[in-house]
Amino acid sequence: MAQALRPNTAGSLFATDDKLHPIQDALLGLTLVLGLTAFITSFFHSLHLLSSWTGLVGILTGAFGQWISETTRERFGLILGLGAAGIGFFISMAHGGLFGGLL
Repeated sequence: MAQALRPNTAGSLFATDDKLHPIQDALLGLTLVLGLTAFITSFFHSLHLLSSWTGLVGILTGAFGQWISETTRERFGLILGLGAAGIGFFISMAHGGLFGGLL
């Protein structure tokens, strides 16, 4: 009955190693906020500067977060944020880009 003494968290999406990861959690939150901002604002032509820059920064923070992440929970959230930031970035690039057509 050894399996009754400890729960099976190996297959859980939110499995953690019971340690604090403040840097990874901060990058996760930042990537999600930047990705959501880039995704939502990319559907408005006049906000292409905001969405392109937030998308680019979201992609960079998400990539660095993936590099140093330690749990599946962190990686799952980072992938959601990276996807939203990437979609927002590419749509806003089609609307005018990082510099608004000045270069």
